[in-house]
Amino acid sequence: MTKTIKNISNDVKSNLEPKELVEKAKKQLADLTGFSSPAGIGFKKEGEEWVVKVEIVEKKSIPDGMDVLGIYNIRLDAKGNLLGYERKEMRKRVDTGISSEE
Repeated sequence: MTKTIKNISNDVKSNLEPKELVEKAKKQLADLTGFSSPAGIGFKKEGEEWVVKVEIVEKKSIPDGMDVLGIYNIRLDAKGNLLGYERKEMRKRVDTGISSEE
């Protein structure tokens, strides 16, 4: 069973599925930054907004384990419109520790 995400503010409804929200966030981040191959790594609802966490390669390196990855929070409204984005951290691909930042 699939759940539909709805925004009840101003009686505006959105039929976007979580996958669609993540895809929109990834595309918008890639378009704005010029970086390619973003990966959605999380999302959550904050009030009337959705926050999608995306990881993207900012600098390719050899070996691949030394690639520099940026982790961004992208804020969307219920229709998937971009409200803002912010880089929250950077890491090398080999650094697999889990961040305690929310």
